[in-house]
Amino acid sequence: MNFNFSIQEIASVTLTLFAVIDILGSIPIIINIKAKAGQIESEKATLAAGLIMFVFLFLGDTILRLFGIDLSSFAIAGAIILFLLGMEMLLGIHIFKSSSTSNSMSIVPLAFPIIAGAGTMTTLSSLRAAYELPNIIIGVLVNLLFVYVVLKNTQWIEDKIGEGGIEVLRKIFGMILVAIAIKLFKDNFLVIVKTFHESM
Repeated sequence: MNFNFSIQEIASVTLTLFAVIDILGSIPIIINIKAKAGQIESEKATLAAGLIMFVFLFLGDTILRLFGIDLSSFAIAGAIILFLLGMEMLLGIHIFKSSSTSNSMSIVPLAFPIIAGAGTMTTLSSLRAAYELPNIIIGVLVNLLFVYVVLKNTQWIEDKIGEGGIEVLRKIFGMILVAIAIKLFKDNFLVIVKTFHESM
């Protein structure tokens, strides 16, 4: 089996998932969960989120085929969602309603839907259409490591960065997310157009 590792692809995947997961932006939510639960089981939350992400990464294509949807079409739908998520971060608005209202569990709502929610799963499917699988796996693992570190040090990070710093990070990664969404849309739209012309 020939693996094509690319630092550029790994960086793109890592940044995309980092922006979508937005673990730094979720620090106030995590602190609220910690206050209710008494503690957060960082290992359990990270492993559960990783399991959800890898299951969808490897079986997402099979699930799509069951519904008769090609990956490029799903990737375009994912690009639209990424665009809206990026606009949320840039403009400070709420397009998607949060369902994370349950009590003190490390699995729900922390692992799902805060870390590995619909946006993350859609992003993974979109990334499969644009990047090599080994590079995506590395990007996922890097993000899971970062998630674990943040969960372990949430209070310290909030004290050091402050509300202003977290807001700046949200704006920066919101812009990156919008740009990546536009690229994903363009690339997969061209694939669909090419396939359409070849079938004529």
